[in-house]
Amino acid sequence: MSEKKFLEVRDLTIHYETDGGVVEAVNSVSFSLAQGETLGLVGETGAGKTTIALGIMNLVPNPPGKIKGGEIVFEGEDLLKKKSKEMRKIRGDKISMIFQDPMTALNPVKTVADQISEVIRLHQKLSRADALRKACEMLELVGISAERINDYPHQFSGGMKQRVVIAIALACNPSLLIADEPTTALDVTIQAQVIEMMGRLKEELRTSMILITHDLGVVAEMCDKVAIMYAGEVVEYGTLEDIYEGEHHHPYTVGLFGAIPDLDKDTDRLTPIDGLMPDPMALPQGCNFCPRCPHRRPECETVPPKAYEVSPGHTIRCHLFGKEEA
Repeated sequence: MSEKKFLEVRDLTIHYETDGGVVEAVNSVSFSLAQGETLGLVGETGAGKTTIALGIMNLVPNPPGKIKGGEIVFEGEDLLKKKSKEMRKIRGDKISMIFQDPMTALNPVKTVADQISEVIRLHQKLSRADALRKACEMLELVGISAERINDYPHQFSGGMKQRVVIAIALACNPSLLIADEPTTALDVTIQAQVIEMMGRLKEELRTSMILITHDLGVVAEMCDKVAIMYAGEVVEYGTLEDIYEGEHHHPYTVGLFGAIPDLDKDTDRLTPIDGLMPDPMALPQGCNFCPRCPHRRPECETVPPKAYEVSPGHTIRCHLFGKEEA
């Protein structure tokens, strides 16, 4: 696998400025991705995962969304400096996104043929007949018979709709695929099929991927790197081995794993994380996780923690590790 970083997100900050106040959705988020790697963005609903994806795609709704700072360097160029016309050429071609709900991602009054071939014709100079032929190939690639190319979305099940959405996203063989909770709306059996299919296509097409999810099992199955997000920040970042097998963890990461049943242990009750995520319009002065943290100290209430490197490439944003480093 190439070590060259073809995507680097540096200190990305995105806020939503509303009449009711400023929603601090993403705050100084940084991570990188090499060719062929998969990064898992993990966290509770409202952590800012989807906002990061929209930032990379340059689709943050404005108003009320504002990209307040940072860089998104893709293949050596900062996407935040691109004009709208330039980004339209990149979206769907070099960078594609599988949106969260397949039920609403497809146009109900257009056939599958129209929706897959549209993106192909937009980015590749193909005739209508050639684009339709390529659309049939993409449908077959995701496990749906090409005979259904002229069907409408309502004629497909939820799992098949998701496969169609994946076919659209992969139609132009993108370098980077962003998958926003691609299995959330599916039952467990179909989830397993979609995960297996996405892993296979990723290997065949050498596509890098950002997988947004709250399912740590899916992350273990598909990801090379993991970024644990909480209240708009990356609180822990490292390789899959760092997060799942490492010695040091952020208290929030410990809480996430504590809420998962262990088949090797006889446990009467799981250990949930007490409390709720803070209001993004009124984040704590110090550490965002402080009100819920069982290890909080006086400095946690007033001083925002830095990201400390506990091992090469493994960083944790927590005062507990700052003391160890000192």
